[in-house]
Amino acid sequence: MTITPPALSVFESLESEVRSYCRSWPAVFDRAQGARLTDEDGHSYLDFFAGAGSLNYGHNNPVLKRALIDYIERDGITHGLDMATTAKRAFLETFENVILRPRDLPYKVMFPGPTGTNAVESALKLARKVKGRESVVSFTNAFHGMSLGSLAVTGNAFKRAGAGVPLVHGTPMPFDNYFDGQVPDFLWFERLLEDQGSGLNKPAAVIVETVQGEGGINVARAEWLRALQDLCHRQDMLLIVDDIQMGCGRTGGFFSFEEAGIVPDIVTLSKSISGYGLPMSLCLFKGELDVWEPGEHNGTFRGNNPAFVTAAATLDAYWADGQMEKQTLARGEQVEQTLLAICGEEDTAQFRGRGLVWGLEFTDPERASAVCKRAFELGLLLETSGPQSEVVKLLPPLTVTPEELDEGLRTLARSVRETA
Repeated sequence: MTITPPALSVFESLESEVRSYCRSWPAVFDRAQGARLTDEDGHSYLDFFAGAGSLNYGHNNPVLKRALIDYIERDGITHGLDMATTAKRAFLETFENVILRPRDLPYKVMFPGPTGTNAVESALKLARKVKGRESVVSFTNAFHGMSLGSLAVTGNAFKRAGAGVPLVHGTPMPFDNYFDGQVPDFLWFERLLEDQGSGLNKPAAVIVETVQGEGGINVARAEWLRALQDLCHRQDMLLIVDDIQMGCGRTGGFFSFEEAGIVPDIVTLSKSISGYGLPMSLCLFKGELDVWEPGEHNGTFRGNNPAFVTAAATLDAYWADGQMEKQTLARGEQVEQTLLAICGEEDTAQFRGRGLVWGLEFTDPERASAVCKRAFELGLLLETSGPQSEVVKLLPPLTVTPEELDEGLRTLARSVRETA
């Protein structure tokens, strides 16, 4: 397939220079269904980015679309602030019955605003309010959002610099395997906590991703996560798991921390919680932490009722019978075998991942961008991640068929060979 870049005049003349993904994929997209997008010239693309993880169930999923259309056609509430609505009730009941109760998770549900960074901000505020302390510990190469509180616990220097003001009350610690196994887990962290002369203010909380998506698909071991939870309990710190990109089934289980057998104090969800790509986020926390005053944290668009409708339909369709987790793990094995073969032929590459999130890292950072560029030319959408964009990131929809997955993986392998 030969793709001629379109004339992007109005985008270049009117839209801000801040735009990014469109620079990697110079096409004007018009339609999408399942794992495929189609541009206005009729070219088809396999989507292995899935809206940065917000489209776990594919584009325009027919089950979710039907529920949404039916709701809109009967003039259901669209904008509801935090008012009680039938759509919100249906979502909360479904979320409790399908997700929380079967996992014995003791969480209250908060609707903090439409995006992931809203959820993170509310989690940080709540932790500080509960503990009466300001400091929050995060980890090297973390990414938690683009608003100021979230940026303060984000590692990427480029994104942090965009704040334009000092980012305070966040302290980074080494993520799992940051020292290539040469240093015992949490040696530095625990020593600082116990040393009255360390200069580290007692943290209110620790915030962590079980798999760092933007940071380069860095996978935390289950035993590392369990040790982190134990450290938090011993040191009177709350454990926040940011499950915005890795939750909603991306790693297999609905929550990415299930495999480790931990129960975080606070969990943030967004991206695929609505199932349809509609803006929605949740902050979940143990009941004893619910110390908010009414209206103490709010947001105009926290009551996106169409998102409640598709979210409830998603849980009923994909999470009531336990099959989605099994399918995701099987698809993940398919990806792993291909990446193993690629790295067997390409000695400058290595891979890592879980479920249906994988990263292919190259010694030469520019190689990852070249692979993604060639993949686009061949009709596959991929993005890079990592501090130097050195990792090709695979994030296909969970509903991708084995045939589509095989097609995309063959295109990836070809792109690696043709950029050698």
